[in-house]
Amino acid sequence: MKLLNPRFLTSSSEALFSLSLNRYKFPPRSPHFLLRRPNPQLRQLRFSHFCSTFRFSRSAGAATMCTSPPSVHVKDRIDLTAKEREIFDRLLQVLRHFKLQTQLRVAGGWVRDKLLGKDCYDIDIALDDMLGREFCEKVNEYLSSEGEETHGIGVIQCNPDQSKHLETARMRLFDVWIDFVNLRAEDYSENSRIPTMRFGTAEEDAYRRDLTINSLFYNINASSVEDFTGRGIKDLKSGMIVTPLPPKKTFLDDPLRVLRAIRFGARFGFLLDEELKKAAADDDVIAAIADKISRERVGHEIDLIMSGNEPLKALIHISELQLFWAVFSLPLKVEPPTQEGCERFCVAYMDSAWRLLQLIGPSSIVDNQLRLCLYAALLLPLRKAVYEEKKGKKIPVVSYIFRSSLKLKASDAETVLSMHLAAENFLSLIPLIISDENLQTLEVDEKRVTIVVPLPSKRRILTGLLLREIKEFWRPSLVLSLLLHPQDIGLSENSSSEDAELNDRRALYSRVENAILDMGLDKVWELKPLVDGKRIMDILQIKSGGPIVKEWQQKLLQWQLAHPSGSTEECVDWMREAQSKRARTE
Repeated sequence: MKLLNPRFLTSSSEALFSLSLNRYKFPPRSPHFLLRRPNPQLRQLRFSHFCSTFRFSRSAGAATMCTSPPSVHVKDRIDLTAKEREIFDRLLQVLRHFKLQTQLRVAGGWVRDKLLGKDCYDIDIALDDMLGREFCEKVNEYLSSEGEETHGIGVIQCNPDQSKHLETARMRLFDVWIDFVNLRAEDYSENSRIPTMRFGTAEEDAYRRDLTINSLFYNINASSVEDFTGRGIKDLKSGMIVTPLPPKKTFLDDPLRVLRAIRFGARFGFLLDEELKKAAADDDVIAAIADKISRERVGHEIDLIMSGNEPLKALIHISELQLFWAVFSLPLKVEPPTQEGCERFCVAYMDSAWRLLQLIGPSSIVDNQLRLCLYAALLLPLRKAVYEEKKGKKIPVVSYIFRSSLKLKASDAETVLSMHLAAENFLSLIPLIISDENLQTLEVDEKRVTIVVPLPSKRRILTGLLLREIKEFWRPSLVLSLLLHPQDIGLSENSSSEDAELNDRRALYSRVENAILDMGLDKVWELKPLVDGKRIMDILQIKSGGPIVKEWQQKLLQWQLAHPSGSTEECVDWMREAQSKRARTE
């Protein structure tokens, strides 16, 4: 049985979707499941049932998350760039100068990406017999002996309570930042989950890493790739995401590795190992994600996912593995309460947004706009939810997720909230924007248009005011509004499939976008007022500002929007005339 996929949902279909979730024996978790631990056996049953039933249905043969492993081309050797050779030669010079026996190994992602034929500028060097800080000091000592400029050393301390077990030293060589860490091994006592750290061998270090594809080393001394787990290159070639050690042990060591596994799986199109998925959905692991790692690290990982090439795949995994509320945690009391299965509802909105964005193309909505558009789509079902702070103030739940759950920038939260509001406002404007005739039959928000102008001018005023509020995020907000847009306005009545309806909405997006551009409203937020506050006070013959000046500033802005070619003199003349009529009326 497949779940309903609510790609485009009106208020009635939202209710239908929420009812459809109750048919399942093991419904998804409550957002506050971490407050009550379920029976482990029931947990495993729920996970198996969830994985077998939760698939987003796709028309026209669209792919699901159940696919065969990809065929991956992996190079036989690593080809260094001129810059990389320069850096590595300098490090070897340090070894020779001090007669050090240290083995220098580039670890992790750089090795993986180079074997895949990709560029990588993130170089982490593992040392077998000293701390990274100590080696950086040796580098500076060598540079000083050669009469060269030394470099600053940054040290990031370890923090075992937050699963940050390694001290990392950083310095800049040939304009590239390099991280230096020591190889490590871990010893656990019976009474503590925090390991005792010691210098380890390269093999011990490889096995304690997050994934086999990230456990590879490039030995700078020997100019060769080292695969101590015996699986790194094999899993890279077969496109599998696997942990070197049993996955639950790996994840409890650092629960962030669950999200990293999901991110790398989505990024490379690799499959998650079945045992890995079972461990990721384990109650102990999910609780550790919520409790053991800092929210800053969680937020950083989610932000990498949302900025990546396949964010939807990653969010589907997060939802399938029932990690959603451990990541996007909510305050205790939410009004109105979240519905059961709300997380799938969130991912379904993001699914629709992602597919619509693919049709629209990358030129219109890029970089930060795209990232925040995806966040806004994901959190669209929570747009009206609030919670009460200690002082009794009602705060949007979306703001809590950004500020507390993910510890992302406050400005991101404010932008997403503004996009949600703009999407709602676009809904009432779309019929007016795209209408070519019979404008008199359409309803207009008379409260916002406070000057007397023809209906076509009111259309330009209302659209311009909305764009001035949302600024460069008006296109992403338009995409969100089309996810909420009812079927009976501006869309074909013959949309017989999801793909046909999606294409209809893409066509409607183009109609609205072109109408806005034809009205000359792109970058309308940069429009400067023709008449400033001081001139307004002079005309009104008042000595100080206040509500009356603000009121006239709004009226004059509307006049400018209605008269895009109007001059300052014409604007002042209109104001004098309008003020005169107002005085006579009063």
